[in-house]
Amino acid sequence: MPKPNILFMGTPEFAVPSLEKLVGQGYPVIAVVTQPDRPKGRGKQLAPPPVKVWAEEHHLPVLQPERVKDQEFMDAFRRLKPDLVAVAAFGQILPKGMLDLPPLGCINVHPSLLPKYRGAAPLNWTIIRGETATGVTIMRMDEGMDSGDILIQEETPLGPEETFGELQDRLAERGADLLLKTIGMVTDGTVRRTPQDHASATFAPRLKKENGVIDWHRHADEIVRLIRGLSPSPCAYSFLQGRTLKIFSAAARKSPIGQIPGTVLAVTPEGLPIAAGEGLVFLREVQAEGKKRMPVQDFLRGVRLRPGDRLG
Repeated sequence: MPKPNILFMGTPEFAVPSLEKLVGQGYPVIAVVTQPDRPKGRGKQLAPPPVKVWAEEHHLPVLQPERVKDQEFMDAFRRLKPDLVAVAAFGQILPKGMLDLPPLGCINVHPSLLPKYRGAAPLNWTIIRGETATGVTIMRMDEGMDSGDILIQEETPLGPEETFGELQDRLAERGADLLLKTIGMVTDGTVRRTPQDHASATFAPRLKKENGVIDWHRHADEIVRLIRGLSPSPCAYSFLQGRTLKIFSAAARKSPIGQIPGTVLAVTPEGLPIAAGEGLVFLREVQAEGKKRMPVQDFLRGVRLRPGDRLG
């Protein structure tokens, strides 16, 4: 049986391995759909999404609709006539007119064990909420948000110090492999569809800047999970001497000595200890406002910080 013509839809780094492996395995990718270029960095210069960069480097046609529901894009989609649409972290919900057109349907790579963590930021919330396992689901898309039938699902343990960035990279590769496996099963008719238990669904809403503010009154373990779940981006942060301090890496430890939350204690080889509501948070890697990311020992060489100072 010939390989189906595939329209690929994806935007961030997470989606790149799926596109790369589709092309590498000889699937005819007739076009790539990704989000429009967005302002990025201090200068707010327009920057292309990672999927667009990869696609153009490999001479694939790229479409960047502001909204996939717009008539201009829908007309282009109908002209392409894909056999199957493969989606990985695209960033928009597909309308019924798109879902019904491809003979083999639209399938999505989602980094969670659906129906848990439907939504825009599943990996971040998986870490923040203290899960010990996660996984990848390949689902048949419907008009809802991550509510379609499950085609393949694979679980994996979550490392005790694994960050969002590390987990994302790991599951992006595994998701790409499962996508290839699923497309093979869809093509030869052996795939099975399992409806989700909607009553068990949990949600992973889009992150806002305020989600990254550290509340030092919380338990040290919770604070470290927040740091891990937002590292390296969008990053957890606090305030020191009136300026933002981003925190990329930290460790939680028990402490018999109660201190006002946010209090700086004497630096140790393990890092800079900060009192939490319960326990201590040892800062390991930080970035001061206007500076580069660096180990906390290097940061301390350039700032006057004494035991008893406060963060927050």
